[in-house]
Amino acid sequence: MSHPENTNLAETFAGLTTSDAKVAHLAGNHFSKPASAERVSAAKAGLEKNGFKVHVVNTRADAFETLKHLIPAGASIIGFITYIKGQTPWNNIHGTIIAEKDAGKQAELRRKLSSTVDYYLTSMAAITEDGKLVHGDLSGSKVEGVAFGAGTVIVVAGSNKIVKDQTEAFKRLHEHALGLESARVRIAYGLPASAVSNMMVINQPSPFNKERIHVVIVNDSLGY
Repeated sequence: MSHPENTNLAETFAGLTTSDAKVAHLAGNHFSKPASAERVSAAKAGLEKNGFKVHVVNTRADAFETLKHLIPAGASIIGFITYIKGQTPWNNIHGTIIAEKDAGKQAELRRKLSSTVDYYLTSMAAITEDGKLVHGDLSGSKVEGVAFGAGTVIVVAGSNKIVKDQTEAFKRLHEHALGLESARVRIAYGLPASAVSNMMVINQPSPFNKERIHVVIVNDSLGY
């Protein structure tokens, strides 16, 4: 299984900043640029000090190879649906959810299944140099799965997500990621904007399951 490509280009950082005038000013800002090697090393050291399992790779292909190493065949997963689809050794439950056409039943499946998978694949709005993970979302589904529900969480993030501290992480979330997510929901759902209804700071893994959260940092700009 070779590493997949994102075929939904309209909803990528480049696609959104090109097509939506409301976020065009975010193209090329400092939150979109890869971090220096020194900042990557600092974030890695901070995350490891706080108890996270950290993997630093150079390319998105290397990141996918890391996922293949971490996730056993047959495991249920959710996340990165524009990358991981078709024939894989995993049970991607997103297909099960969208196969249900009744909106109410689909919402119930999403609530029950998406947050209790074996492996929850996701990213973060920011990773601080002192080793914290920061995220916000509208529905709360990601917060739930990452905080407790999923068996194992694998965070894959470009080094553009690395910031100095929690204050800058909140700034990146609200002034950068939120605007781009709003642009995405205008395309995907026809909504005027997204919102940070739920926000989460993960300082360290649970002491009862110290192996639960892995962080894969890619030495490149990925996502927003």
